[in-house]
Amino acid sequence: MENVIVVLILIAIAVGIIWYLIRAKRKGEKCIGCPYAKQCSNKCDGGCSGNKQFLN
Repeated sequence: MENVIVVLILIAIAVGIIWYLIRAKRKGEKCIGCPYAKQCSNKCDGGCSGNKQFLN
């Protein structure tokens, strides 16, 4: 019974992560996790290097 609860919790976490990623892509974020993802005009490469003015 405890194993079932642990598996259900892990599945819920995985579904939550996938749901977050889908919603972020629908909102137009180019790189999820970047705090300036909506403001970047270029592809983010780990630091929004295309938009240095946002990194102050």
